[in-house]
Amino acid sequence: MDKKKLISEALIAQKKAYVPYSKFRVGAALLTEDDKIFTGCNIEIASYSPTLCAERTAIFKAVSEGYRNIKAIAVVGDSDFTYPCGVCRQVIREFGKDAIIIIANSEEDYREYRLDELLPFSFGPENLDEDKERRNV
Repeated sequence: MDKKKLISEALIAQKKAYVPYSKFRVGAALLTEDDKIFTGCNIEIASYSPTLCAERTAIFKAVSEGYRNIKAIAVVGDSDFTYPCGVCRQVIREFGKDAIIIIANSEEDYREYRLDELLPFSFGPENLDEDKERRNV
């Protein structure tokens, strides 16, 4: 995996962010297990609730194209090391339980995590199966 390429793609995506209210640009680039890259930026809406984070934009683009297994995702933002929000962490969990999360300021300045470091004791699809068994459904 070329981490610098993934970060570079996230930096390009960040420039496309639509953030007229917060002015806080975030870009993301994810790598599928088939080595395809999907990018996303944050998109703000005046009423805020429908606002979409960069990570989810990239993930939903990948899923809508039939890719459901994330190998890695790089995230860049306007602050020093911008981390995915809780909702994005949960969405990453759905499609990349073992994904590498790269939080970057630049291609040379980044940190790398496993998802379980950022979302310990996470809840996923397999928990629903276990819950069914426990309830004898």
